[in-house]
Amino acid sequence: MKTLPAVDVAIAGGGWSGLLMAKELGARTALKIVVLERGGPRARGEYLSGMDELDYAVRLRMMQDASGETVTLRHHSRQKAFPIRQLASFLPGSGVGGAGEHWNGITPRFLPDVFRVLSSTREKYGEARLPEDHRLQDWGITYEELEPYYVRAETLLGTAGQAGNLRGSPMAGGNIFEGERSGPFPLPPQKTPYLSALFRDAAKSLGFHPYPHPSAIGSKVYTNPDGITRPPCSYCGFCERFGCMIGAKPQPTNLLLPVLSRQTNVELRTGCSVRRLAHESSGNDSRVTGVSYIDGSGEEVFQPADIVVLASWTLNNTRLLLLSQLGAAYDPESRRGTAGSNLTHQVSHAGATLFFDQPLNRFMGSGSAGFAIGDFDGDAFDHAKLPFLRGGTVMVSSYGSRPIQNFGTVPASVKTRWGSEWKKAAIEHYDRTATVGFLGEHLSYRGNFMDLDPVYKDRFGDPLLRMTLDWRDNERNMVAFMTGKAAEIARQMGGKDIIPARPLGRYNAVSYQTTHLQGGAVMGSSPETSVVSPYLQHWKAPNLFVVGASSFPNNGSANPTLTLLALTMRSADAIVGKYLKKPGRIG
Repeated sequence: MKTLPAVDVAIAGGGWSGLLMAKELGARTALKIVVLERGGPRARGEYLSGMDELDYAVRLRMMQDASGETVTLRHHSRQKAFPIRQLASFLPGSGVGGAGEHWNGITPRFLPDVFRVLSSTREKYGEARLPEDHRLQDWGITYEELEPYYVRAETLLGTAGQAGNLRGSPMAGGNIFEGERSGPFPLPPQKTPYLSALFRDAAKSLGFHPYPHPSAIGSKVYTNPDGITRPPCSYCGFCERFGCMIGAKPQPTNLLLPVLSRQTNVELRTGCSVRRLAHESSGNDSRVTGVSYIDGSGEEVFQPADIVVLASWTLNNTRLLLLSQLGAAYDPESRRGTAGSNLTHQVSHAGATLFFDQPLNRFMGSGSAGFAIGDFDGDAFDHAKLPFLRGGTVMVSSYGSRPIQNFGTVPASVKTRWGSEWKKAAIEHYDRTATVGFLGEHLSYRGNFMDLDPVYKDRFGDPLLRMTLDWRDNERNMVAFMTGKAAEIARQMGGKDIIPARPLGRYNAVSYQTTHLQGGAVMGSSPETSVVSPYLQHWKAPNLFVVGASSFPNNGSANPTLTLLALTMRSADAIVGKYLKKPGRIG
């Protein structure tokens, strides 16, 4: 193994959280920082000629190669797990920028009670209402503590939207159920596509409170505090699974890399597959001494570092901690250990599919264009007589309906699924089909966790990560309730033929849900129940920080990117303002 000269900070992962941490530390200190990214670089202008639906959206050009590294899955610990051979239900990104290159840019905040979900549920409904095998816990941080960092993250991205709770005052047109904001969005909302307008008007007529998706994709030209200027969205419909060809969508490569290129103390290395975090014991604590990885030529390399930041995707963060034997692995039987616990996956469900007589111009859209209602999110409505806890947003998104993936949905009256009748109906309804969807919270349970698979290994001979994951009755009952609400709005929108979604069954890895998986290295106020502190500092190794959605003890209904950016900024502040002044556990 080749050993390199030591650096001050080694960051494993070159996506949103890793590059943001590098930018924050690089701009405010003279520390020598290296970012290790296993994927390749992104060429400037790469996306200008890359809007190929088959290549990017179907063949998943920007995603992790499952033939070299994947995970195994089972529903419960009595089953044998098998590898996911083709990624479908979630799509981890590969290359500089990670999933931040192909995201949709929807950037809501988490509701305030998400951060203290255990306490707030107990206070309102009592211990008896909690699911029998739950593993809910508070985060160790409140919404009020994180709110200034939400503002910083929104300002960095140039988020477009309409405030619904501005300094405690409800604002018409915004999400009145959101947490209190200290200021408005940096930009006004994106334009409202026709389908979204139908949803907005229908929801309002039913007494609900529709609001535009908070969007990181700009509605106007925007220059952020780092001097990065981006144009407004052109509504081309190529956001999800694509990089933005004009740079309107904020991505790590167009938002963070230009700043990092000016910081001479930061180095980005690509083609570096991190395998272990080396550490040594010192009393009750450990100290991480560096990172070992395989470089692009296949050579094993050790990079010594005084501070290590683990900043890869949720599943990869967890796997590296387990492979490195940093902290006690979670055991669902004894309920001891924490590393690998609290696995959650955002509940994503097509509430109702509806068909119209008129065309909807669905070819135009944006990853963040759409409307939602928060009337059934979190605990905004009374659950006392309902067979589930928590909730989510009912929504319509106008992403842009590309012809390969979105062709073939026909009304129930069309009985065949092939042949001339089906083809005629598919062509006729291609631009007359819509979905009222649902994004919901996923509670954490003792039986949903991650560990190392005892059988299957990756190309380097290391154990794959094993996911033990299934929905519970709480999620199934929640989806059944929300499907009814989606169908109610769909009827009010004027849909002529409405197909309610199927009930939520077992967790499956076949159809795409979201890439929003959380947990494995969760944050909290105690090392007995969490892996990292509220500053994302590892309890057992004070010079290790673990950032990203792996720190989320449970999943809010909102997409996680804005929250993980805010938490990363807060962690960077703690490193600069506290840890560097007095290395050790941050009080």
